[in-house]
Amino acid sequence: MTVLVPFLLGAISLACLIVALFFLRFWRTTRDPFFIYFALSFALEAVSRAALAFLQVGEQNPVFYGLRVIAYGLIIVAIWQKNRR
Repeated sequence: MTVLVPFLLGAISLACLIVALFFLRFWRTTRDPFFIYFALSFALEAVSRAALAFLQVGEQNPVFYGLRVIAYGLIIVAIWQKNRR
C-alpha cells in the first residue's frame, strides 16, 4: 500500500466527519429526523474510511461493505420517511 492511499482515506474520513457535523447542526436547529439520519450515515462512513486507513486491510473485507450498506440504508430510510409525510 503506498503512502498516498492512507492519506487520501484520512482526507475522505475527515470530509465525511465534517459533513456529519453540519447535518448534526442542522438537526439541532430543526429537530427534523432527516438530518440525524444523514449525520449518522456520514459518521459511519468516516469511521469506515478511518478504519481502512489505520488497519491497512483491503476493501474486500465484508465488515466494510456491511458498514456501507448500513450507511446507505440510513440515507434511504431518511428519504423514505421524508417523502411519507
